[in-house]
Amino acid sequence: MDFKNKHVLVIGAGISGEAAALIAKRFGAEVTLSDAKDEANIKYDLSKLKAAGVKLVFGPQQNSLLDGVDLMILSPAVPLAIPLAGEAAARGIEVIGEVELAYRLAKSPILAVTGTNGKTTTVTLLGELLKASFKNVGVGGNIGIPLSEEVLRVGEGGIIAAEISSYQMETAKNFHPHIAAVLNVTPDHIVRHGSMEVYQAMKERIFARENSSDYLVLNYDDENTRGMGERADCPVCYFSHKKVLAEGATVENGKIVINWQGKHVELVKVDELGIKGAHNLENALAASAVAYLAGVVPEKMTAVLRNFKGVEHRIEYVTAIDDVPYYNDSKATNTDSAIKALETFPPKDGAGTIILIAGGDDKMTDLTEFMGLVKERVAKLILVGDAAARFKEAALENGYPAENIFEAGYSMEKAVEIAHANAKKGQVVLLSPACASFDMYDGFEERGRDFKKIVRSIEG
Repeated sequence: MDFKNKHVLVIGAGISGEAAALIAKRFGAEVTLSDAKDEANIKYDLSKLKAAGVKLVFGPQQNSLLDGVDLMILSPAVPLAIPLAGEAAARGIEVIGEVELAYRLAKSPILAVTGTNGKTTTVTLLGELLKASFKNVGVGGNIGIPLSEEVLRVGEGGIIAAEISSYQMETAKNFHPHIAAVLNVTPDHIVRHGSMEVYQAMKERIFARENSSDYLVLNYDDENTRGMGERADCPVCYFSHKKVLAEGATVENGKIVINWQGKHVELVKVDELGIKGAHNLENALAASAVAYLAGVVPEKMTAVLRNFKGVEHRIEYVTAIDDVPYYNDSKATNTDSAIKALETFPPKDGAGTIILIAGGDDKMTDLTEFMGLVKERVAKLILVGDAAARFKEAALENGYPAENIFEAGYSMEKAVEIAHANAKKGQVVLLSPACASFDMYDGFEERGRDFKKIVRSIEG
């Protein structure tokens, strides 16, 4: 991709915006980075951009920003529907995202994973599986490492595992992974995309350019992903933990196995997996299928599957206080993800065992299924943030006892203190918000680390 003597406009200050701006500058472009926020409200460190000579423009974004521009690059958090992107298209200026930029720079195959839930765990595990057989492995994308940086670091002769979000697919044009995987599709980001149909269409763009030399890995147990196989122009490998598949990654006699093109490969017993829960079994099956199709030696996959313990903020064990374990599941930013966490801790003697901290920046998704499981498995419900009132109303409508609901306002410290005061031996304290974090934090990572910090302060 030729940047020399081009004028590039990057929209959105943040991890992806910085990476795109610095790469374009490095390859000879004149670069402007614009963010609609005032500089005083930008929490991101801008020092590298300033040092590199990137022009920074903050505040209202006028059409004059496009004067002389050859290419516009949008950060994932910036919708393609912004007026400036429409004006760019009208002027004939190409508009892409950082992931599309990464693809155009890549010299090694990309293995891309998307889905509503499980992406980070699956991609992290996939990266470890790839390292068992490949010397030069990159892991990037929505996982918090700009994919454009990783593809340049890996260069030629390597392989790259990429976590891809629906936001990133909005601006994908030529993006063409060698192997794509779609884990699941449940309601999320509807405010951004406008409908469930558009959200699913964004997910399907991940395999839109695949051909007969590529592969698509799909969750057979998820109705929305199973049907995608009919729209693929490449071989499809399904995975399932509910149905024994004659062709695909599946569970047979308590073992993860891969049945593919006449071969039967046994990997590891399900109860030996380092990550627990039905959702993590799905993640392990998906990662194993992608790794196998990429050429990872099966014998080397076994140890990785046994030793991998998961990722930060996803049902992450923090510590135990007075024989009560505390778990950080801050990455549960929607109800489907939180449901999977609740399913990990079954009732005992007919009573719920979970002291649940939930709430935050409300995505306004339906709460019926989530609150049904709360009634069955949650002993005490502690609510925080913008969603607290709606969550409380939904809990009461689903028959959850009012006396077991606590409200902590916008204070994680108060929520943890309530949890600690009410938790008993045999129960667990679980932060699984079922909401985004932006009403109280800059992201789920900050929320999870604050939770852990508070828990450890009580412990020590």
